[in-house]
Amino acid sequence: MFGTIHSLVWTAIAAVAGVGGYCFTRNFVRHRLRFVDAARSPLAPIVAGAVAFGIGCVAALLPFVTLGTAVVFALGAGFGTASGARALQRGEWSQRQLTR
Repeated sequence: MFGTIHSLVWTAIAAVAGVGGYCFTRNFVRHRLRFVDAARSPLAPIVAGAVAFGIGCVAALLPFVTLGTAVVFALGAGFGTASGARALQRGEWSQRQLTR
């Protein structure tokens, strides 16, 4: 029983890390990096995933965070970067304008 609860907590933490990495990087690419040509490069998701894995490895020193969580976070960041770059190519970014 106790082992099942721990595995459920680890799975939930990994899922939140993956979805959070995806959403954060997708929005970051769409809003902050929309004028940066390197963000549209095919190498950008790999670089983003490698950087996210490095951050995840440091976070793996904490309890309840494992290397599996770091891998899921890195995959989410890589796929989020790729999705944000595709959204930029399709022109799906919102420009915030002040209204009077």
